[in-house]
Amino acid sequence: MRIGQAALLSGVSARLIRYYEGAGLLSPAGRDANEYRVFDERNVHELRFIKRARALGFPIKQIEELLGLWRDKKRPSRKVRGLAERHVQAVTTRMQAHRAIIKVLGRLIEACKGDDRPDCPILDGLSLSDAHKR
Repeated sequence: MRIGQAALLSGVSARLIRYYEGAGLLSPAGRDANEYRVFDERNVHELRFIKRARALGFPIKQIEELLGLWRDKKRPSRKVRGLAERHVQAVTTRMQAHRAIIKVLGRLIEACKGDDRPDCPILDGLSLSDAHKR
């Protein structure tokens, strides 16, 4: 099948398919007599795998590792689990940072009257150095 059909079946845009292929994530597609890429069911399955891993927030480098483990039928599952556990920890750390941002922004928004006066606690808060925030 050509790239358009692979895109339709996998739910991944043709542009992303080219990117994944260039990044080495996707098994190389064959070429027909006109040098068009020819994809097969294996490629479509890999694209779905990549799409799902991206939806779960895995970065490209970890998706590359996951694909390698997925393709290796003799891999120990502990390697996959370890990679997933590290990813959960990274996501948790980012969530905690986002919660802290939300808390600070909430305080700044609450302090701002939002009227016609130029006084703005939000801008004042953003202009403080780290030493003043402690």
